[in-house]
Amino acid sequence: MGMVTPDLDDISAWQYDLPAELIAARPAPRRDASRLMLVRRDTGTIEHCHTVDLPDLLNPKDRLVFNNTKVLPARLFGFRTSTGGRWEGLFLQEHPDGRWQITGQTRGKLQTGESLTLIKAGLLAAADAKPPENDVGPADTLELQLTERLDDGTWLAAPKPSAVWQDRATLDLLESFGTLPLPPYIGRKVADDNDRQRYQTIFARETGAIAAPTAGLHFTPELLNECRRQGVKSSEVTLHVGIGTFRPVSASRLSEHSMHAEWCCVSASAAQEIAATKSAGGQIVAVGTTSVRTLEAASQAGTLNEWQGHTNLFIRPGYQFRTVDRLLTNFHLPGSTLIVLVAALSGYDLVMEAYRKAVEAGYRFYSYGDAMLIL
Repeated sequence: MGMVTPDLDDISAWQYDLPAELIAARPAPRRDASRLMLVRRDTGTIEHCHTVDLPDLLNPKDRLVFNNTKVLPARLFGFRTSTGGRWEGLFLQEHPDGRWQITGQTRGKLQTGESLTLIKAGLLAAADAKPPENDVGPADTLELQLTERLDDGTWLAAPKPSAVWQDRATLDLLESFGTLPLPPYIGRKVADDNDRQRYQTIFARETGAIAAPTAGLHFTPELLNECRRQGVKSSEVTLHVGIGTFRPVSASRLSEHSMHAEWCCVSASAAQEIAATKSAGGQIVAVGTTSVRTLEAASQAGTLNEWQGHTNLFIRPGYQFRTVDRLLTNFHLPGSTLIVLVAALSGYDLVMEAYRKAVEAGYRFYSYGDAMLIL
């Protein structure tokens, strides 16, 4: 009897067993020192390479497409001003009226009108007791007043002016009070100096993400230059990775899952470069699932066009790709929309076999882990 094809709409089909020791808590010594699994769709074969081999694995006419988003210092720590209860959360975005959209957790139920007192990252993050009383001053705190609870459970909060922080731009305030929002599985609430360098890509220019486009973390200027010497060109798009990256699929069936919308942009010049590559017979190599979603969101009319806006595109098996031909990606969480996207390009059986072999071979998983190239 042949193998029974699983129900791909059932979230249980997307689970796999991962030993905890394979979750990468720290990046490789160098960005381009990671291992690279090569997955060939045409032959169904899997090979083991390294990131530095990438220039030789691509064709001279190919084009790499990177996401140039930059991660905000969006993780915040503080306490409820009235009760002293600890609070920690994430800055999601600034609204046109200057209010911050935030999400967070604390004991008890927050109320409209109450305040949160933010403390500079590091002063409160390691404390298990009540907020420090004597060792912080006005320059170490910022008050947020909760003004509105939104339907998705997030809050709008207004920074309250103070003599120290009057008229400071939101990004300046985040630089003072926030820290890079490392994924929970990394096990560090506060990013250290190494994280501040390595949890941003070398392409990071457009500030607005709360998580890194991790496939891009493998690139160094030297690796990119070697790709160029081989005739491989590159373009950049932008997708600001949002809160959805931290939220697992909660529905038991993929068809019932609602994707969180994220803002993305394809410039006219990027669209023209990609069209020229296609016309010349080259293939488009998306670096990361965020680049895939950006390119495909901008291609919904049939061909890639200049475009910007919010997308909640959910790419899963059966999806017909319009622009992306190849994919460089990290290894993703079980039951995540990201592993589903990868399977839409590679096929379910092949991607699950690749994940099994990655576990057997001791590949490093998730944001700081190794990579996979699907040709």
